[in-house]
Amino acid sequence: MTKFIGAHVSASGGVGNAILNAEAIGANAFALFTRNQRSWVSKPLAQLEIDGFKALLADRGFLPEMVLPHDSYLINLGSPDEETLAKSRAAFLDEMQRAQQLGLTMLNFHPGSHLNRISEEECLDQIALEVNAALAQTEGVTAVIENTAGQGTNLGWRFEHIARIIEDIDDKSRVGVCIDTCHTLAAGYDLSTEMGYQFAMEEFERVIGFKYLRAVHLNDSKKGAGSHVDRHETLGNGAMGRDFFTRFMHDGRFDDMPIILETPDPSLWAQEIKWLRSL
Repeated sequence: MTKFIGAHVSASGGVGNAILNAEAIGANAFALFTRNQRSWVSKPLAQLEIDGFKALLADRGFLPEMVLPHDSYLINLGSPDEETLAKSRAAFLDEMQRAQQLGLTMLNFHPGSHLNRISEEECLDQIALEVNAALAQTEGVTAVIENTAGQGTNLGWRFEHIARIIEDIDDKSRVGVCIDTCHTLAAGYDLSTEMGYQFAMEEFERVIGFKYLRAVHLNDSKKGAGSHVDRHETLGNGAMGRDFFTRFMHDGRFDDMPIILETPDPSLWAQEIKWLRSL
């Protein structure tokens, strides 16, 4: 069993560049945006770019299932606003289709926000409805729900929120979860202590189930447990404590899936990856 570790690297200048950027930091997994994450509509991927990406991925020894594309932060599948929802629906489908075109097996997304205009339940049900629609129009790509810190009206910070979405997904084989360690801590699951770590893992298994775990965002947190503030910190320099990373690296439940750094200093990624492997 292997730990596949990388970072969310830049795909500036073309998706193939993400592969080279991942290779440069000694990664064997990586995340990327397959389109401009700050705009609702992006020009389609050219066939030449798709073919080049697949060839380079194989050439540099990366497994497609260790690549975790992330959707645009603009997307809110739980939006109570009709116009935003329509844009989000179209953009999410586009993101799923891009992942499929590139031969990738997952799309990572944040569930959504109710904006205090609809109930949590309505919002979660709507998110599931939108994911079902996108799954019905694509194949081979799993929609991977990321837990959140619970900032503002964002849902997905409680494991129960994610379980509720999964419950409403028609094809359970194509839904998964990405645990973000900073978000988990900020949401109130205190990963910084041995007891807190064990409790969080037991809760995840009880409420969601490790069978749904597909990926990890491995980040330290600037703020403490239960802060509901999403501020990533470089590894070992935040509220997690260095012992957490040792516990994590020895936990076999996180083998054979992409473990992605989104820590704030890209110049440290190679060093952070090396440090994790040394544990």
